[in-house]
Amino acid sequence: MEVHNVELVMSAVAPAQYPTTGYPEIALVGRSNVGKSSLTNVLINRKSYARTSSQPGKTQTLNFYNVEDQLYFVDVPGYGYAKVSRREREKWGKMIETYLSTRPQLKGVISLVDGRHAPSDDDIAMYNWLRYYEIPVLIVATKIDKVARGKWNKSESLIKKTLNFSEPDKFLLFSAQTKMGKDQVWQWIERRMED
Repeated sequence: MEVHNVELVMSAVAPAQYPTTGYPEIALVGRSNVGKSSLTNVLINRKSYARTSSQPGKTQTLNFYNVEDQLYFVDVPGYGYAKVSRREREKWGKMIETYLSTRPQLKGVISLVDGRHAPSDDDIAMYNWLRYYEIPVLIVATKIDKVARGKWNKSESLIKKTLNFSEPDKFLLFSAQTKMGKDQVWQWIERRMED
């Protein structure tokens, strides 16, 4: 998709606040600082439209980005960040679960993991949860430019093994620096929009 127009239309914490246009939605989930904003910016051809933050745990609402009046990217609060109180984390968890498990417009989830490490317990829990709800998933291993090219296969097999990855979910290596993987992410999104 050629992207020229993107607008952050709303930040929601409850279903009553979700958009009512009926466009398909693709949610982005992942640990704080895994690169959700960087991926979003690459996909929409912007340098810093989605706020990248050096302060993890900053996104605390579901942020709906209207892309070309054709779909929404939904930026979901990052998980696994310790400086947030347990009660606050539980509140986020409920908000995220409500959205992911009840939203008919949700066509798929891009789950980001750090390509340099084995997925965390939170990453594994999120992936298992998405599979439980039978939500189509694209696992994107970010920051792959920081891994030596000769070790990409090793990184991929470590991530897949740790997650207990299974078809028909998809897996991609991605770099916000080199834009590697951008076209394949878009292809996956466009296929999901047709379903």
